[in-house]
Amino acid sequence: IMHGRKQTGLVCVSSIDDYENDIIKKHEFTRPEKELDRINHIRTSGAQTGNVFLAYRNNAKVDELIEKWKESKSPVYDFTADDDIQHTIWIINDSDVCDHITTLFANEIPCTYIADGHHRAASAAKVRQALGEQAGPAADYFLTTLFPSNQLAILDYNRIVKDLNGLTETAFIAALEKDFTLQPIGSIAFKPSALHHFGLFIGGNWYHLIAKPGTYSNDPIGVLDVTILQNRVLDNILGIKDPRTDVRVEFVGGIRGLGELEKKVNSGDFAAAFSLYPVTIDQLFDIADSGNVMPPKSTWFEPKLRDGLLTHLIGE
Repeated sequence: IMHGRKQTGLVCVSSIDDYENDIIKKHEFTRPEKELDRINHIRTSGAQTGNVFLAYRNNAKVDELIEKWKESKSPVYDFTADDDIQHTIWIINDSDVCDHITTLFANEIPCTYIADGHHRAASAAKVRQALGEQAGPAADYFLTTLFPSNQLAILDYNRIVKDLNGLTETAFIAALEKDFTLQPIGSIAFKPSALHHFGLFIGGNWYHLIAKPGTYSNDPIGVLDVTILQNRVLDNILGIKDPRTDVRVEFVGGIRGLGELEKKVNSGDFAAAFSLYPVTIDQLFDIADSGNVMPPKSTWFEPKLRDGLLTHLIGE
């Protein structure tokens, strides 16, 4: 529970075969150096301590089973962490209920989607591969928590840039007018409330930007606001070709608020900030279903799963 909003997930181990066969769908690339860090952690500890956050299209029958169990049983853990997020855990130890849930997923939920934890999932698969014949049955699975899509909240994932690629503020704003309509807002922070609307903070002022028709396509990737911003602004105007590696751009999760964007720019360390409208869970599903990959740092989920609370021993 976070700020009064509840998410109820099903903690289980998921099949690495399903991950490799795209029954568990991905929407992000992974980086080898981040994978290696996770691989070393798993092999050293012989355990997976970090959950992979999976989403599925909500199913009323699964919801009903889980809610009935919660209502009739006492939790084994119930605490509020230092970030004010409450964690409550029930153990489903009735084999008939477990079988019922498993059957529902097999018959009515054909796939799940990685919402957060692509590197953890990839690392678990590579650990199994590295173990080879030494791998026990537990290494065929990885620690996951499955959440129904109607309970999930994706927050905005905003961008800040260190310089304007040699342009003055006036020249930069003029360059933006090719692909956007601009409306000065003043000192009041602007949080976009619709797709293709953006906020820009520069020189102590906010602007409302609207992408012009023709600046985006209707395919699952092209329609994303992170794609529009990357292609039309970060790349075309600022020369930032690869946001994963270019040190001139940084990312600020929406949980930190628009005040964090203002603080970064006002410090003088950054030249401008952009606030974005969040990606929707349906957009994430569409992209994963089409086999496409989202631009980096497109989604920010809250609340996040707590590392170390639950562990899957792989027996190495």
